[in-house]
Order: sequence, then structure tokens, then C-alpha cells
Amino acid sequence: MVSRHPIAAEADPPAADEDRAGHASGAQRSEQPDGSPGSLTAVKVLVPGEHAMVSLLGTRDELLKVVENAFSASIHVRGNEIAISSSDPDETDQVAQLFEELVLLLEHGQTLDRATVRQTVRMIRADDDERPSEVLSEALITHRGRTIRPKSIGQKRYLDQIREHTVTFGIGPAGTGKTYLAMAAAVQALRAKQVNRLVLTRPAIEAGERLGFLPGTLHEKIDPYLKPLWDALHDMMEAAELIDHVERGTIEVAPLAYMRGRTLNDAFIVLDEAQNTTPEQMKMFLTRIGFNSKAVVTGDVSQVDLPSGTRSGLKIVREILGDIDGVAFSWLEAGDVVRHHIVQRIVEAYEAWDAQREQQAAGGPVPTSDQPGGG
Repeated sequence: MVSRHPIAAEADPPAADEDRAGHASGAQRSEQPDGSPGSLTAVKVLVPGEHAMVSLLGTRDELLKVVENAFSASIHVRGNEIAISSSDPDETDQVAQLFEELVLLLEHGQTLDRATVRQTVRMIRADDDERPSEVLSEALITHRGRTIRPKSIGQKRYLDQIREHTVTFGIGPAGTGKTYLAMAAAVQALRAKQVNRLVLTRPAIEAGERLGFLPGTLHEKIDPYLKPLWDALHDMMEAAELIDHVERGTIEVAPLAYMRGRTLNDAFIVLDEAQNTTPEQMKMFLTRIGFNSKAVVTGDVSQVDLPSGTRSGLKIVREILGDIDGVAFSWLEAGDVVRHHIVQRIVEAYEAWDAQREQQAAGGPVPTSDQPGGG
């Protein structure tokens, strides 16, 4: 088990050939108990010998560099010892806690990468009650040696709400895993025999296009639109297993219009791209839920493709169902984006731009580059 020990900061940094240091420039002074300006707080984290340091720090220290870029603390590595010092005691503690959590993730069988380290840094800085090693190590399903698990606190809370409620709305920008995790939870429930079938559906509206103008039969027009749902299923089960479920009707992927007039008992139902439902379609879908069924509705209210002047059923549903027992709303944010890190930056930029436009429409001051939301 990883251990942490307070130490006095060294008078001089170790020689370069003995130490892998990030911010090692300048002399280090011993910790001053009186808290005088410029004093350093230092701790040493001892990593258990059974863990290869390359697993913790990355090839060519690429993961160590992620930590160094996230903090201003001085970090020195010798063998299985990590010495951390900073003039900010809170930062010293955060970096030490970070390495402790990363070691625990390794003990849970998790493979560390840059995205996992960045998420762990984000969670420690957020100072939530939940520990990264507990959030990021929770496994939903494993397929071909790959485990699907939550990668942020927002995703973990989203999954908790799915387990605890009959209807859960997962609302957030692209890349937050709202649909993928919902489908993984559905597959898990099917394998655990909590439900007898999965029903996955989408409204048949494509971004900027009309299906009627596309060539082919109705089936040929709709099938490519449902392909993302099929792709996710292929990620979660073997082809033979999936084909068997589809042939027996255990798994159904269909346009939202096919749900009308049905009652779905003993089913896990996922409605994707729900921002493109009208209020009437949303009501129709939600009233399909039968006994021992669970529904998850996912969507991004910033990407509505409905005709101009048509209200989105997802935008108004909280006003209608917000106080109903058994219904939960999970709001995922830019910090929950798990795609390429540039996607998170794009989402944040669009959010700032939308906030600026809303402020202008309300007649408020326009943010400048020196204000939050400015360019």
C-alpha cells in the first residue's frame, strides 16, 4: 500500500543523473514551522515495490509530465520514492493525494493514460467527497479485454441515477458518454437478467438533412442514422451474441416512430438524440414504459435539428417532470468530455459564446477578453 511521509525540503536539488525532476530549478529550503513567506512544505510518497514505476509515470515519464504541467510544485523521483515540495501546503497535499490515487487505480487493474491522469487531477482539485480511485475503477462491462467504466464524477453520478431511478435524463454536450454509458448499463442489465430485452431508439431527424431527399427505401434511409447505436452494441458484445439477441427480439434498434402504440414491459429503453423530439413525441415515448422497465433519455440541448419554430421536447421536459418521484435529471458538462481533449476545449468555447449571446440578448454588458466568457 502506498505511504506518505512529511519530510524537510532538501537544501539543494539532487543531481540530474540521480533524479527525474520536473520543476527542479532553484534551491529548496527546509520546511518552516512558523509558515514564514517562501517556506516549503514537503512530503515523500513511497510507492510499493510491486508496482513498476513506468506504469505510474508513463513511458519516458509522459504521465509525470502531465502532473508537472498541472501543478507548480517541485516533483522529484528516485527509485520508488516521489518527493513533492511547494510553498503552498494545499498543493503539496493535492499532488501527494494524486499519486496515492493513481497507485490505487493501478491496484484495481486500471491502466493509466493521459486522459485518466487529467481526470484524476480535475477530481482532486474539485475536492469532492468521492475518491478518483473509487469512481474511475468501477467496471460496467468488459469485452475483448476492454472495460467500460465511468471516467469522471459526473459520469459516475449519472450511472448511479440510472440504477436508482425508473427514468433518467442524461443531458450534456458531445463526448460526455451519455449515450454510450446508458447502452453499457442496458447491456449489463440484460446480462444480469434484470430485464428481458433492450429497446434502443432515435427520432429520425438528421442534422441539416431531410430523410425524404435521400435515395433508397425507408429502411435504407433510416438504417445509417441508427448505425451509431449498432456500433456501440458491437463494442460491447460479440457479433454472434448480438445477432442471436436481434433474431430473438431481445435487442431492438428502431426509429422513435415505431414506438407508438406499444407498451414495453421488462425492458431497458434508451432514447438517444432526444433534443430532436417534439413535446408530443417525448410524451409518446415516456408513456411506452411498462412494468419492470427502465428508460434513459439522452440528448444535447445545444444541438437541436428540429425545423425553426418547433420546440424541443427535451428542453421543456424538466418543467413538466422535475418534481416526479422516480425521474432523475443528470447534467453532464465540459469536464465530463472523454474524447480528445480538444473536444472539451471546443465545448467550453461554444458554451462561453452562447453565454455571451444570451447576455447580449438580455441587454447586459458584453464580456471582454478580460472577463469570463470573453475571447
